[in-house]
Amino acid sequence: MKDLVAKRYVKALLEARDLKEISSFSKKLNSVAKAFSNDKFKSILASSEINEVAKVEFVLSIIENPEKSLENFIKLLGEKRRLEIIPFVATELENQIAKLNNNFIGVIYTNKELPTKSITSIEEQFSKKFDVKLSLSQNVCDYDGIKVDIDGLGVEISFSKDRLKTQLINHILKAV
Repeated sequence: MKDLVAKRYVKALLEARDLKEISSFSKKLNSVAKAFSNDKFKSILASSEINEVAKVEFVLSIIENPEKSLENFIKLLGEKRRLEIIPFVATELENQIAKLNNNFIGVIYTNKELPTKSITSIEEQFSKKFDVKLSLSQNVCDYDGIKVDIDGLGVEISFSKDRLKTQLINHILKAV
């Protein structure tokens, strides 16, 4: 739900500004979004004992030399009691900037570490296929196969050993 609200704010932010201004805005908003990983920070913003004006001033104190537009944006979120959506706005704003720059980030999920050469090869192939600049990172987890997830493009490609086994068994059973 918060991400849907964040998308509306991002849409409004993008309409009135150029790419350079949005990039600067995004960088400073990301510094605030990182503060949300701190439990004390979140508890201060969630506290009913602190008024909204003090919360807004607290959030603004994190930012070095905030632009007037960023300051007004944070004040608006404070008035609407939506300061907690700042991380969602920051993430969505980064995604939209990536779309404007035609530059995307993806993740490769595997159960074994892939060599850098393989990751680079996958990057190049997908970059050609989707005609974008792509950078992939690797996440070694318990996924039995390989999965490439490019969130900004809405692309997820996976190859699972279990699914292959199931399809092979079904094919053999149909043949018999």
